[in-house]
Amino acid sequence: METSLRNGRRATFAFFLLNGFLMGMWIVHIPVVERHTGIGHAELGRLLLLLGAGAFLGMRLAGPLTDRLGARRVLPASAALCGAAVVLPGLADGAPALGAALLLLGIGNGTLDVSMNAHAVEVERGYDRPLMSAFHAAFSVGGVLAALAGALVLDRGWSPAAVLGATAAGSLVVTACTTRLLLPHAPAHTPSDPTPSDPAAIGPLTTGPVTTVRPTASPRRIRILAALAFLLMLCEGVANDWSTPHLRDVLGAPAGTAALAYGAFATAMTAGRMLADRVAGRVGPAAVLRAGSAVAAAGLALAALAPNVPAALTGWAVLGAGLSGCVPQLFSAAGHADPAAAGANVARVAGLGYLGMLAGPAVIGPLTHLVPLGPALLLPVVLCLVVSAASGVLAPGRPSRTA
Repeated sequence: METSLRNGRRATFAFFLLNGFLMGMWIVHIPVVERHTGIGHAELGRLLLLLGAGAFLGMRLAGPLTDRLGARRVLPASAALCGAAVVLPGLADGAPALGAALLLLGIGNGTLDVSMNAHAVEVERGYDRPLMSAFHAAFSVGGVLAALAGALVLDRGWSPAAVLGATAAGSLVVTACTTRLLLPHAPAHTPSDPTPSDPAAIGPLTTGPVTTVRPTASPRRIRILAALAFLLMLCEGVANDWSTPHLRDVLGAPAGTAALAYGAFATAMTAGRMLADRVAGRVGPAAVLRAGSAVAAAGLALAALAPNVPAALTGWAVLGAGLSGCVPQLFSAAGHADPAAAGANVARVAGLGYLGMLAGPAVIGPLTHLVPLGPALLLPVVLCLVVSAASGVLAPGRPSRTA
């Protein structure tokens, strides 16, 4: 069983890394695809909504399928779909074709996101300790590798069809080689589970090791987890799209320096995710969510009110460090709340969180018509504080441990 768990953990890291790399390769090719298809920024923005809609649809489909068939079956199929679909934007010759390509890519990304997180929950349950943040760090690393690889091939003038086609082929090879390492599908309820009559057994992760608990997730609790994911990922979306314009337009930084704002945020988030599991194992997920979102609020406030570039860069980095361990705690709590519906619950939380990431830039943009960009960034500060105040949703109860 130890070998199976180790292999399952390696496979989970591989699929998170692969997902980050696939989406990163699409992102770095957006300007090239935009020129190739002859569309403008406004039309591209509308077409990108299809990517989001596809991801949301894929998440909603993957949750019940994962619960019914098991992540071992759904995860490889999702990875294959996402990998194959990444070449389609590179082949598009106009807006309609690009829209269809982005819809399919979104569906692939959404199904992969939910099924790999559901498998991560299974691995975490087997190890009996927090692992989710490290898996999410692997996704971030995949994005960094894609940025480096994309910069290399773009400098050499390779066509998006060729690069994304090679990416698709490579992803299918990785999927085929990694699938055999996935954990076998097991029934959600085992004899070691608490009996249904035990009213004290509850779903959230607790301070210390991860525990296997009786499914007691109420729809209300899952909705709260999803709402918190929406607020946190909205803040992440703000950092993704507005950190660089903030340094450039508000503080007058050169383009190269302004780009460091997102770099500081992403680097701090990746590093924080590598450490968050150890912290969660010591102090519990509720404390990680409470402190992390409060630190994120302080970092974003510093960035929004910064009088100079170094202070702003520090603020964006602190925001990334604060947010780094928060969302993985919510995904993990949703997956552990009810083993029989882990996929569906992860899908609900991830789906609403993804909508939050899309909503972040859309919220700040119109707000800048009323106030300058700096003060507009204070809205996500309030949202982070709301999450910190609501972190008790992850408070420990009386779990029943596995034998």
